[in-house]
Amino acid sequence: MIFKRRPHPQRLDRLTSLVGELLPEADAHTRELVASIVGLLACVAYADGEYRASEREGVRRELARVQALSPSAVDAVCALLDRDIEAIAAGGDQPWAQRIRDGLEREGRLEVLDALLEIAAADGELSTAETNFLRRLVPKLGLGQEDYVHLQSRHRGKLSVLSAATS
Repeated sequence: MIFKRRPHPQRLDRLTSLVGELLPEADAHTRELVASIVGLLACVAYADGEYRASEREGVRRELARVQALSPSAVDAVCALLDRDIEAIAAGGDQPWAQRIRDGLEREGRLEVLDALLEIAAADGELSTAETNFLRRLVPKLGLGQEDYVHLQSRHRGKLSVLSAATS
């Protein structure tokens, strides 16, 4: 097969629907933001085409930090990602990034970027695919490359591009 499969629209809708079911008391804005955070976590976790156990654990940790999600909601979201991460990631980042950009203040957007960097580095290495994904995402979040460089500096030793250059 030359082309990747197109994401099944029902799988993408499942994420939004699941978040709505898990947060029935939350307003639409909160539900959209939570779904967008999950969508971006999925995109970065699967940026290199694999969803490793360390990334799964990292996603679980970051989701547990989302105030709106209970432990059982985190379990449900993680189960959905285990099943459908490829389709969710294939759906792209633009709608989720735009909701984050439009819905959060700068500090909140920096927190999201930091969480995404944590996921990218969860396996002990920031791959070229993950780095490229994050660099392209930064302006979509309404942030600058200096924001990325500052947050990414904590993971400098894990950059596979640098590791390959120094070997």
